[in-house]
Amino acid sequence: MNQEQRTTDDGRRTASLEQVYDSLAAWCRARGYAGHDPFDALNSRIFQSTPLRRWRAARLVWTQAFKRSPVSLRALARVPAERNPKGTALFALAALSRLRSPRGTADGSRARGAEGEARELLNELVAARIETRHGVAWGYNFDWQSRAFFAPKGTPTVVPTAFAVRALVEASRGFGGEGAGKYLPLARAACEFVLRELNRGDETGEELCFSYTPLDRTRVFNASLLAAEALASVGALANEDVLKEAAARAARYVVRRQRADGSWAYGAESFQSWSDNFHTAFVLTSLARVIGACGDRRGEFAPALRRGFDFWRANFFRADGFPKFTPARDHPADAHSAGAALVALCELKDLSPEALPLAAKVAAWSVEHLRDPRGFFRYQRRKFFTVRTPYMRWSQGWMLYGLARLLETTKSGRRTMK
Repeated sequence: MNQEQRTTDDGRRTASLEQVYDSLAAWCRARGYAGHDPFDALNSRIFQSTPLRRWRAARLVWTQAFKRSPVSLRALARVPAERNPKGTALFALAALSRLRSPRGTADGSRARGAEGEARELLNELVAARIETRHGVAWGYNFDWQSRAFFAPKGTPTVVPTAFAVRALVEASRGFGGEGAGKYLPLARAACEFVLRELNRGDETGEELCFSYTPLDRTRVFNASLLAAEALASVGALANEDVLKEAAARAARYVVRRQRADGSWAYGAESFQSWSDNFHTAFVLTSLARVIGACGDRRGEFAPALRRGFDFWRANFFRADGFPKFTPARDHPADAHSAGAALVALCELKDLSPEALPLAAKVAAWSVEHLRDPRGFFRYQRRKFFTVRTPYMRWSQGWMLYGLARLLETTKSGRRTMK
């Protein structure tokens, strides 16, 4: 095959990946970025009209039944389609990534479209903020019952807050002085929420672990490290060492609890000992971002990042790019795991020459096996069937963000659709 043929083939692959992104973006945009979520069952108008809403066990069973069902029960249970603040942050991050993409910046109409989309989503994100006692935060649009605690709808929560801060920080950088003036103060106010309102577990002079919300005292590793990422990124942008020092203490807590094989459990409690694909991707991405913002900590944290990446790459993916759920269990292959993997692999591209080739395989597998002809991504491929529910935040938000990062990072998207 001559060079011209290779270029033509690569061009078709690039167009395919961009078309996948564009059709997914159009599908989400047509619905106003509103949809359902694996954890929104407690928004059911039927459930909320019964005394069951007051019982922890009933809330947990109802949530898990909806999450595990092979078909969506939401229309029957009258669960409304709504916007999710974390989803809004993911969509904004995707638009910002497309705005940075070399092809996007070279194409004037595409760049203007990405900029308009990013600004609109950022405005929506700003409007969705929760004013707290000491700062601002973001939460989920549904009551949430986990095994550890209950968080009513709108509870300020570290994970959506951290992704909102990521979007605000990237907008501050991307829009120059205007962005710094408009978005950085909100990101800084979110740091006050993290520092002054989240509970702290296992705190010492060298370590600390942030809780999930002000209502609980859980020690969830990826959640605390997302808080550290928010503090570190704002600290670097605002030149505030106090934020970076708190971030380093939180990162040190997680790094010191890495297992000998390089993995991390979900959390510190005995019932949180599992390790799954997308939470590991969260840990790796946030740790890399903490290292990038706190360069003087590279020597301390980089070895853990390398061990964690090596374990994740070797144990969470099949040779064809299939994103395994756990090291010992292939199914379900989840669109969330695929999207989070694409983001992490792009963030870690300088760590290993195998990162981007693996990202290409994950993208190709996901497009072939999880993408619906109508443009959206299905929830999960289980062992004997596929759950086709098009969750907006969980599946579409993560796949759109992951595809955008892959297109940005690989510049032309070549090799992606092999």
